[in-house]
Amino acid sequence: MTTAFVLSGGASLGSIQVGMAIALADSGIVPDLIVGTSVGAINGAWLAGGRSAAGLAEVWPTLRRDDLFPTKPLLGLRAFLGKSSHFVPDTHLRATLEMHLPFERIEEAIIPFIVVTADALSGEEVLITEGNAVDAVTASASLPAIFPPARVVVNGRERLLVDGAVINNTPITTAIEAGATDVWVLSTGYSCDLVEPPRTAIAAALHAVSLMVQRRFVLELEANTYGVPIHLIPPPCPVLVSPIDFSHATELIESAASTARTWLAAGEPVAQMIPHVRTPD
Repeated sequence: MTTAFVLSGGASLGSIQVGMAIALADSGIVPDLIVGTSVGAINGAWLAGGRSAAGLAEVWPTLRRDDLFPTKPLLGLRAFLGKSSHFVPDTHLRATLEMHLPFERIEEAIIPFIVVTADALSGEEVLITEGNAVDAVTASASLPAIFPPARVVVNGRERLLVDGAVINNTPITTAIEAGATDVWVLSTGYSCDLVEPPRTAIAAALHAVSLMVQRRFVLELEANTYGVPIHLIPPPCPVLVSPIDFSHATELIESAASTARTWLAAGEPVAQMIPHVRTPD
């Protein structure tokens, strides 16, 4: 059996995945393959490097919004006036990744690791399994308009890449096609049941994307077929936290771990078996 962890995007709500991973580790469930999109690629890289979810739980509370989404009024004005393609530089994101990623190249990961990105020009899904880890993970987390597209060499060719959530926020099929026979989905949930709209442009954009990809995921699960056990770990809900608010990391980690432990102890997952239909090449 090849057990895969599939980690989706969700910005600061990525802390929820950490709680899920802790609960899985406590239950003796470990991955043979990790597939990550966006913040899921960040968390996935840590785990693929052989580091513990408990250790990652110590990193998340140290992160602040400016570590990933620094406010640059001049750049924001240029973007608003159509003179820039993005509102936030990726320099802080890259510096944070350089500080915390456990390997320099993806092929050095202890657990096989796939980073999901999207081609900024064609919209094609681009999977990265080797090369510079910071470049690949930065690309996977580069939400269009928020961050600039990332230039990454993939299979000897330079590609202009953006956030993998654009094309595949929960890459279950990617894991299956890579050989997974047992898939655990660590989603981030989404900011459900907000009492008021997000107050900043970046938060509003991330919230809108979060709602869009969550709805798409639900529809895909209803329509798609897989043929292997799919374990959908339930995220806490409601989550009344903005996707750019990093101040609730500890609370979200603990809540997600508790929810996942309760779910596992209740006899779930009796894995959801859905026949897989492979699409034509």
